[in-house]
Amino acid sequence: MNFTAEDKVIEIAKYYTWMGNDGIVRTVAKAGAEITLEDAKENTVAVETFYYGKTYPLLIDGRKVKSISKEARDHFSLKGRKSTVSSFAILVKSPLSRIIGNFFMGLNKPTVPVKLFDDEKEAIKWLKQFIS
Repeated sequence: MNFTAEDKVIEIAKYYTWMGNDGIVRTVAKAGAEITLEDAKENTVAVETFYYGKTYPLLIDGRKVKSISKEARDHFSLKGRKSTVSSFAILVKSPLSRIIGNFFMGLNKPTVPVKLFDDEKEAIKWLKQFIS
């Protein structure tokens, strides 16, 4: 997942985040990122800067993440907090990361629709149904 010079990219410690022309927010984890609760909260602030009075889908590229703490996973599940995100798709890189992702979703049960993908175009196609 790449951004262009025209995209308004927010760079924070562990992520790059921007709004695509299609109404889908994208966030890409930096290579080797070890995501903590503080990183998760910082990314939430970045993602929510694109809120304009309506919810929107989020495409997360987690293929370069090295690790993510339990507290960060809990935060990303959206439980107990309001969010501007209507759904999210997570890009994974291997069958093992898909198993781990499905395990995460089974334990944390996010409060919005979530699906794992290894193909970005398929993820975007799925997310488009959640654009309001």
